[in-house]
Amino acid sequence: MKLRFKHQKFQADAAKAVVDVFAGQPYLTPSYMMDKGYQGKTMEGQKYSQMSTMDEEDFTGWSNHKIVPELNDRLILEHIQKIQRENQIEPSGKLEGRYNLTIEMETGVGKTYTYIKTMYELNRAYGWSKFIVVVPSIAIREGVYKSFQVTQEHFAEEYGKKIRFFIYNSARLTEIDRFASDNSINVMIINSQAFNARGKDARRIYMKLDEFRSRRPIDILAKTNPIVIIDEPQSVEGKKTKENLKQFNPLMTLRYSATHKRDSIYNMVYQLDAMEAYNKRLVKKIVVKGISESGTTATESYVYLESINLSKAAPTATIQFDYKGANSIRKITKTVGEGCNLYDNSGNMEEYKEGFVISRIDGRDDSVEFINGIKIYAGDVIGKVSEDQLRRIQIRETILSHIQRERELFYKGIKVLSLFFIDEVAKYKQYDDAGQPINGIYADIFEEEYNDIINNLQIKIGEDDYLRYLSSIPVNKTHAGYFSIDKKGKMINSKVLRKKTTTDDVDAYDLIMKNKELLLDRSPEKSPVRFIFSHSALREGWDNPNVFQICTLKQSNSEVRKRQEVGRGLRLCVNQDGERMDTNVLGNDVHSVNVLTVIASESYDSFAKGLQSEIAEAVADRPHAVTAELFIGKVIEDEQGNEQVITSDMAHAIYYDLIMSRYVDRKGNLTDKYYEDKANGEIKVAEEVADSVNSVIQIIDSVYNSRSMCPENARSNNIELHLDENKLAMPEFKALWSKINSKTAYVVDFDTEELICKAIDSLDRKLRVSKIYFKVETGVLNEIKSKEILADGSGFLKEKTENYGRTVSVSSRVKYDLIGKLVDETNLTRKAIVRILQGIQPSVFNQFKDNPEEFIIKAAALINDEKATAIIEHITYNVTDDRYGTEVFADPTIKGRLGVNAMKANKHLYDHIIYDSTNEQKFAEELDISQDVAVYVKLPDGFYISTPVGRYNPDWAIAFYEGTVKHIYFVAETKGSMDSMQLRLIEKSKIHCAREHFKAISNSEVVYDVVDSYKSLLDIVTR
Repeated sequence: MKLRFKHQKFQADAAKAVVDVFAGQPYLTPSYMMDKGYQGKTMEGQKYSQMSTMDEEDFTGWSNHKIVPELNDRLILEHIQKIQRENQIEPSGKLEGRYNLTIEMETGVGKTYTYIKTMYELNRAYGWSKFIVVVPSIAIREGVYKSFQVTQEHFAEEYGKKIRFFIYNSARLTEIDRFASDNSINVMIINSQAFNARGKDARRIYMKLDEFRSRRPIDILAKTNPIVIIDEPQSVEGKKTKENLKQFNPLMTLRYSATHKRDSIYNMVYQLDAMEAYNKRLVKKIVVKGISESGTTATESYVYLESINLSKAAPTATIQFDYKGANSIRKITKTVGEGCNLYDNSGNMEEYKEGFVISRIDGRDDSVEFINGIKIYAGDVIGKVSEDQLRRIQIRETILSHIQRERELFYKGIKVLSLFFIDEVAKYKQYDDAGQPINGIYADIFEEEYNDIINNLQIKIGEDDYLRYLSSIPVNKTHAGYFSIDKKGKMINSKVLRKKTTTDDVDAYDLIMKNKELLLDRSPEKSPVRFIFSHSALREGWDNPNVFQICTLKQSNSEVRKRQEVGRGLRLCVNQDGERMDTNVLGNDVHSVNVLTVIASESYDSFAKGLQSEIAEAVADRPHAVTAELFIGKVIEDEQGNEQVITSDMAHAIYYDLIMSRYVDRKGNLTDKYYEDKANGEIKVAEEVADSVNSVIQIIDSVYNSRSMCPENARSNNIELHLDENKLAMPEFKALWSKINSKTAYVVDFDTEELICKAIDSLDRKLRVSKIYFKVETGVLNEIKSKEILADGSGFLKEKTENYGRTVSVSSRVKYDLIGKLVDETNLTRKAIVRILQGIQPSVFNQFKDNPEEFIIKAAALINDEKATAIIEHITYNVTDDRYGTEVFADPTIKGRLGVNAMKANKHLYDHIIYDSTNEQKFAEELDISQDVAVYVKLPDGFYISTPVGRYNPDWAIAFYEGTVKHIYFVAETKGSMDSMQLRLIEKSKIHCAREHFKAISNSEVVYDVVDSYKSLLDIVTR
C-alpha cells in the first residue's frame, strides 16, 4: 500500500499564515559563493542576493538571507495582527521575540505535513531553504523522519523539487557540511537531548572536533541562519533549552503543537484546536466504553454486564459470571433472558444462591435487576474483581468493539486496528530458560477471549467473505507487541526520560514506523496483525490512521493526559488504496465511518468528565457565550471576497437576529435549532451581513460548546423511533395510506374432512419422536506411565457405552393437556384434533409417552403445514368498513441499537429504521437514497393482516414519485432468498393471504410482492 495525500485547505491556510507575516520580503536567487566576501549576482531588478557566505576561511556555504530592513518590527507586527483578525485570533499587542510564531493544530490533523508544506511555501515565496526541526525525543524524531519519507513524492509533484532531510548524528558530521553547502531545501531533524542533555556525546555539537576540521558543528549550523521549527514545544522548551536554542542563530522560530502551554504562546498566527477539528470532521469521533466497579452492593458474587440486546421480542442480556466445572471454577459469558437463575446456571455456586434471578432487563437505561434488589448497568462489574479480571474485561470489550467495527467497514476495504497500552513487557511477552518467547498473561487472556468471541460469533447473511477473512487469521498471528528490543532480540521495557512523559527509546517505535503501510494492508498473508500491544509511553510521535480502538491496560497515572492517549487514534482512516476517508469522500458522514472507541478502566462519566476538562483547558481562550461584543472588530468576507470590519451597530444587529431566530438562548448558549439549521444550510443572519453568512458562522462557531465536545457513551446507542409528522402529512404518504389501510375478513371454504384425512396421513408418515436417554459410560485406568494421573481423565480407557431409555407416563407428576396444546398451536377445534389423534396409528400415538414436549411440537407443525396448503387453495378476503388509523404509527415502544439493528433514515416515516437482517438493512439503505422514492415505512407490528395461521405483518410500504417510475404504491416483503422451496409452508401461506388481501382492497392500485433487493423491486414496478 502507498499512502495518498490530499491538498487540504486548513493545511494550506496554516502555511499561508506564516508566509504572509513576511509579505514584502523579496525572493532572492541562490548564488554559490566561491570565496570569502563575494556577493553573488541577483535576479534582474532585485536588490539582495539570496545567500551570504560563511566566515570560515576554508569553507564556503549558504545561509538563509536575513529579513530585509524595509520589513521593520512595526510592519511585521501589523502583518501578524491582520492575519490574527482574519483567523479570529486575539491580536497580539507586541512582537514576542524576533521572530516567534505559534501554530496550534489538533492531534491527528497532519501537523508534520503542515510544517513541511510551510517549508516549501517559504522557499517558493522568499527562497529560504535551511530548516532545523527540533523534537522532544528520539521516538518522535523517527516519526518525523518517516513523515518526510512518505510525503516526498507528493510534495515533489506539487512543487517540482525535493527536500533533502537527515537526522543529526554526531558520528556523521559530513551531513552538516552538506546541509550548509547545498543550495536546495535542506532539513536537519534533531532531538533536544542531542544539544541539551548532559553527557560527553551530547556535547559534541559544541566541541571543536578533529574529524570536523577543528570546527564546532553548532557554529556551522548557526551560520546558515536556519528557520527553527519546534515540534511539541511544551515538551521541548525548558529554561535551559530555550537558552541553548539561541545558539542556532535562528532567522525565526515556528512552534507547532496541539497542546501549547498557555504561558508559552508567542504571536499565534493560526489556530485549529480540538473543537474546530471535531466540528470540521478532521478527526475521528470519540466514543467511550467505561467499566465501573460497583462496591455498593455488599456482595461477593461476581457479575459483569457486558451488554443489553434489543429485539422485537423481549430484550436479553449478555453477562459474565462464575461457573463451577468438574475441575475448576472459571468465568463464562452467556446471553440470558428475564427469569434466568444464576445459581442454576453456575453449577449451583453458593455465591448466587441469594436471589440472583433476573427480574427485569431494561433497554431504556441498559440495566439488569435481580430479585434481591441488586441493579447493574452495562459496563458494571460487581463482586470479587481482581486486577487481572478487570484487564480481562477490558481486553474482551476491545475485541468486541473491534469485531463490530471491522464487520461494518470490511466491505468498504478498510482495515481495523486496535491498540493496547501496557506498562510492563512481561505482561505481554516472557522468555523461558532457553530464551524462547512465551505469552505473558495479557497475551494469554487475549487469545482465550478472542477464540471465545469468534467461536460464538453469529455471522449474518452475506458475510461469507468476512467469515473467510476471520478464518484465515490464526489467533497467535493477529496480535503483536511493539517494544524496545535488546541486543539479544528480546523485548524490553522502554526507557522513559527523567522528568519526561514520553519514551526516548527508538527501538520501541522501529517496527511501527517502518511497517506503517504494512499494518494497513488487509491481506491475511501479508499483514495478519490487527491488535497491537505497546508501551504506555507511546503517547506522542506515532499514530496510525486505522486505529479504531484504544485500551489502556495499566494503573491510572496522573501524568498521563487523556488527550495524549486518545491522540494516537484520532487520524481519519484510509482504505486499501491509501485514500483518506474524509469529507471529500464521505461528505458529512465522516463520523459514520471514523469512530475511535476508548475502552477505559473507569466509568464513562469519569472518563468523559476528565477528557472534557482537558479539552476545555486547551480551548480556554475561546468565548463561552454568544454576545454582541463577540462580533465587534472581527473581519468578515462576502461572496466576492470583499472584506469589512464589523462595527458596534452591525454586531448588535447580528446578535438581535440570532435571538429572534432562536439560535441563542438568554444565557448566550447556542440552541439545537442553530445546529439543525446549520446542518441543513439554512442559517439566516442580519441583513447587514447577509452576503457574509459563512464568515459570521465562523465567528459563532468560535464559541466553546461543551456538548459538541463530549465523547459519546458506546453503551448508550439505544434509540427510540420518533414519528416525522411532516412525512405523515406528505400527499404521497396520505395517498399510500388511503390505499392500504382497509381491513378485511377472510373466509376459508375447505373441507374439514379432507384436512383431517391429510393430517392423519402426514402424521403417520412423518411424525418421529426421539426417546429421552441417559448415557452411561464405563472405563478402566490405563497403565500409569507418569507419577500423576492426568487431571482431565485422559489416563482412562473407555470400555463400553450403554444408553438407557427413560419412560415418561402421562399419569406421572408432570401433566400434559395434549388436546388443548394442539388446539392452541393449530387453531383447529377440539373435535377436529380428537379425530386426528384417534385416526393415527397406535405406534405413532404411543410416541407421546416417550417425549411429550417433542410430540406436541412436531405434531402441531405437521398439522399446520397441511392447514397452510388448504388455505392457499381455498381462502377468500372481503373488505370491511374498518380502517387502520395513523395512530398505529404512534407506538412509543419501537427501540433499537444503532449499528446493531438500527440506522438513521431520511425518507422513512420515522427518523430511524429497525431492521431484522443484513438484507433488510441494505434494502432500507437503497430506499433511502433512491431519487424515485417519495416516502416509505417499515410497517409497525400494529398493522397486520389476519390469516388462519396467525397475524401477518408486511415489511414495507413505499410511495414513489410520479416520473421515471410510474406512480404506484408498493407493499413489499423482503426475503434473503426468493427460492420458494426455502420458504416454509406457513410463511408461504401468509404471503398468499397477503396477496389476496391486497387484491381485495386496492383494485390493482397497490402492488404486493416478495423481493430480495431494491433492484428486484424496480424490476417489478417498471414492467
